[in-house]
Amino acid sequence: MSNLEGKVAVVTGASKGIGAGIAESFAAAGASVVVNYASSREGADRVVRDITSKGGKAIAVQGDVSKAEDVKRLFSETKKAFGAIDVLVNNAGVYEFDALEAVTEKEFHREFNTNVLGTILTIQESLNHFRPEGGSVINISSIASLGSTPNTVVYSATKGAVDSITRVLANELGQKKIRVNTIAPGGVETEGVKSIGVIGSDFAKQMIAQTPLGRMGQPDDIAKVAVFLASDQSFWLTGERLAASGGFH
Repeated sequence: MSNLEGKVAVVTGASKGIGAGIAESFAAAGASVVVNYASSREGADRVVRDITSKGGKAIAVQGDVSKAEDVKRLFSETKKAFGAIDVLVNNAGVYEFDALEAVTEKEFHREFNTNVLGTILTIQESLNHFRPEGGSVINISSIASLGSTPNTVVYSATKGAVDSITRVLANELGQKKIRVNTIAPGGVETEGVKSIGVIGSDFAKQMIAQTPLGRMGQPDDIAKVAVFLASDQSFWLTGERLAASGGFH
């Protein structure tokens, strides 16, 4: 695995699922990790325990990424614990899949506030905390950003916006030696996916049938790509969108 020894990483939405997998993989590769969570303190504490029980360094910090004051506190706590940062992973995200007729103003703003505004706010604040040598921002998008799956109009729009944020800020922040890339996962078996009944459904079976590697993804599949993007091995990559989907498009 790529070496992250001595690096400090902030992972948003890391109390479960893909975020937890990334946090644990970063720690295994040698990074000190800030496990951000919005509401699941129990989950965040579990991730921290998993990391520290293996000799890694991690703290849990609560914060809603859609709120500027929470974001400032997240990075303030990071600075107190570990100093400057090297990696920011924007994984925090929410979703609800509904037909167009069921879309509400409230749900639109909920998803855009977390998935889009949250991504912008965290990158904005991170500029005050990266080392002079720069670092890596990794935004978690989705294959939905380029897809046309029915009942995903708001979620897909938020992830399309995340892709755009990546392209624009890779160009804007390059002079600061800050790389900005996106990972676009396909179907991943997480707690959230299980809770809405995707696993074992006809939709999941169809997705697996159309996936060349023949299965649903696991958080660790995404985490390995994130470790690469966080490491110096990806030093010449910025503004890229890496589809981590087992070949599903």
